Amino acid sequence: MTKTKNAILISVIIFSLFSCAPGDVRYETTQAGFWMGLWHGVISLFTFVISLFNENVAIYEVNNNGNWYNFGFILGISIFFGGGSKGTCRK
Repeated sequence: MTKTKNAILISVIIFSLFSCAPGDVRYETTQAGFWMGLWHGVISLFTFVISLFNENVAIYEVNNNGNWYNFGFILGISIFFGGGSKGTCRK
């Protein structure tokens, strides 16, 4: 019974996380800003995998406010993938 509850909980969390994926209908009226760029950068790996199988999901939001969205997107990718921290490690 606990495995079923855990599976349902994980499914709900995954669906709620990806409800804010790039290419959403709400960006037709408003532009995505810094915070959405940051979020899209963090989930970029997952949206890339989903975009391979679903043509309605994009990795990058086209309707954005420009430089701030781009900065948030790159910052989100850096946070998720570890940035340049591995380059400073000594052997």
